[in-house]
Amino acid sequence: MIKIQSLASSSAGNAYHITDGRFPLLLECGIPWKRIQQGLNYETSSIGACLVSHSHNDHAGHIKEVLKAGINCYMSRETAQAKDVEGHHRVKIIEPEKQFMVSTWDILPFPTQHDCEGSLGFLMANQAGDKLLFLTDSFYCRYTFKGLSHIMLEINYAIDILRENVRNGTVPVPMKNRILQSHFSLENAKKFLQANDLSRVQEIHLIHLSDDNSDADRFKREIQALTGKMVIVADS
Repeated sequence: MIKIQSLASSSAGNAYHITDGRFPLLLECGIPWKRIQQGLNYETSSIGACLVSHSHNDHAGHIKEVLKAGINCYMSRETAQAKDVEGHHRVKIIEPEKQFMVSTWDILPFPTQHDCEGSLGFLMANQAGDKLLFLTDSFYCRYTFKGLSHIMLEINYAIDILRENVRNGTVPVPMKNRILQSHFSLENAKKFLQANDLSRVQEIHLIHLSDDNSDADRFKREIQALTGKMVIVADS
């Protein structure tokens, strides 16, 4: 059984608490450690490790605080170098498509399509046979996955909302181009879900919605209609 708690999920900062009932993990550390502690009612001593997808501050900005708290942090070499923590004794360098174990979790990192070197997604399996997919900050995913029970998927924007915001001047054209080449859209998310085996999926968590270019109610409604699964929009 996997339980997912969103502590923060937006361009301002991301952090998620994941547990299989035996070994809790932190995914991302883009908010202050104090806020992570508050979100978990200061019950943080059981956190066994932190996985970091990439070096952008909204995902890794507070990594030194997490390391100071005595938590091993797993990331690509590029992420460790970018955050100046490569030599830290609690930093564990991982490579895409090379499986590793963290206690009860079997984790497969895979490369994502983002404007950041060394960015990763994670396929995580526990000993009960549950499988969690964590995919954020990628405009495309070339992989498909079987037997998933839980999905945490970025849907940052919808193309029609983004185009309207460009038209009315809310979003500058350079920013639009960067979004298109670095983040998952509603349209791509639908195609991705349709390409995957969802037969065992219990929950789909929508993460990292844009403040300006998304519509949480619409995204939840459309993904639920498409998949027939329980859809949860992560707290921002």
